[in-house]
Amino acid sequence: MAGSRLSLRGGLRGAALPPAVRLSRQADALASTGDAAGAEPLYARALEADPTLAGTHNNHGNALRALGRLQEAAAAYRAAVAHGLHEGMAHYNLGSVLRQAERHGEADDAFRQSLALRPDHAEAWNNRGNLLRDLGRFGEAAMGYRRALTLRPDWADAHDNLGAVLYLLHEQGRVEEAATLARLWRRDHPANPLARHIGAAIAGEEADARAPDDYVRQTFDLFAEEFDRKLAELDYRAPSLLAGLLAEEEPRTGLDVLDAGCGTGLCAASLRPYARRLVGVDLSDGMLDRARTRGLYDELQAAELVSFLADRPGAFDLVIAADVFCYFGVLDEAFAAARAALRPGGRLAFTVEELDPADGRPHRVATHGRYAHAEAYIRTAVAGAGLALRRCDHDRLRYESGEPVMGLVVLAERPAA
Repeated sequence: MAGSRLSLRGGLRGAALPPAVRLSRQADALASTGDAAGAEPLYARALEADPTLAGTHNNHGNALRALGRLQEAAAAYRAAVAHGLHEGMAHYNLGSVLRQAERHGEADDAFRQSLALRPDHAEAWNNRGNLLRDLGRFGEAAMGYRRALTLRPDWADAHDNLGAVLYLLHEQGRVEEAATLARLWRRDHPANPLARHIGAAIAGEEADARAPDDYVRQTFDLFAEEFDRKLAELDYRAPSLLAGLLAEEEPRTGLDVLDAGCGTGLCAASLRPYARRLVGVDLSDGMLDRARTRGLYDELQAAELVSFLADRPGAFDLVIAADVFCYFGVLDEAFAAARAALRPGGRLAFTVEELDPADGRPHRVATHGRYAHAEAYIRTAVAGAGLALRRCDHDRLRYESGEPVMGLVVLAERPAA
């Protein structure tokens, strides 16, 4: 994001404004409303009249960048510095646009200059971290994000960036370095849900029995806008696998159906033909906003899933959970709540990532923050909840880092009697 507009300086109050200053202020007014296209030519005219207005060069750069004219924006920011605007924000703006233009070496120089002038600028530390991540310098990027979080401890974007780059560092084979940085992250931010969950996974420490609600909510609120596109790139198949399972196993219609952890509503189109009433529930308001645009649900609610199920005994004929239980390690409580929410003869259909039996554990949280489950554990947990297992198929859920992620596609039923 470009830095804020920098106001013109000078003792002009009470005197007639020079034409260049008047044009610049008119441009500022348009820019403040988001009208970069209207502001840009006014900034250009102002600078034709007086090319020494350093703040106007900076603001002109902001307008040019908003219009996608990156090389011109970089020239404008350089002109701002050349005309005396030698302060952190001007160099930060220059670094940001140079990174966007993929002029990486020049961008790093600008970010360094920005931080030398203003070492308390969290956004500059974060964006230099983004640049270093782009260059594959993951350890250095992590240190940038840590500095940003020292200055802004509750900044969700910087926590998300740190978690992502530690995952990349781990995948690069620098396991101990990633684990050390993850432990520091957890130590410095013990209440942050990403630090608690992803930090534990990367550090190889004991994870919670399920991902913290705040972690899930924050992750998907940040991810909501690009969720469908990203999953399409991964050839994500959980909704279509469950749709195929229902086509083979569920002959009924006119059902009360719950799309548990509905996300953006990827399952809705396949569930609608079965449903008299289709309800979606999710922790993330951002995801629910996307689901709402599909116009297929009768009701959408933001709620924690287990409590939602437990509060609705005998309310549903069918509960679907596509890649929802991968945010639970221990599944006993979730399965018991699902059974309680089902009517006799009602069905629970879900997917989980499959844990290799050679691992020997019932479930394990991976460095990306999702749990995988052993088939033997799924069978035991389903039976323990008083559900009858009808199907447990093995199939590919998606690709990740070019490798197939295998999963279990499960159908269980609450006995009729």
